[in-house]
Amino acid sequence: MNLRTYLITKKIDPDLLKKAEPEKYKEFNLQFSQMHPDSFTAQKLFLLNKLRRKFKLEKEPEEKTIVKPKSVKPKIVPKIKK
Repeated sequence: MNLRTYLITKKIDPDLLKKAEPEKYKEFNLQFSQMHPDSFTAQKLFLLNKLRRKFKLEKEPEEKTIVKPKSVKPKIVPKIKK
């Protein structure tokens, strides 16, 4: 996972953040590459909340929906007693 996809999952627009605050984006990118996403979230939680309000992601990227075929259920036929 890279910083861009991480920010999208946190509903922060990475393009707006990079354009408005390039230094902060570079700093986040460096730190994110050196730690686990959960640790990054724990350390930057309050900053992420502020950034989410400031650089709100308007439209989430559409994910491909996978249509699973319906499973065929076996018919249960009662036994005929003789």
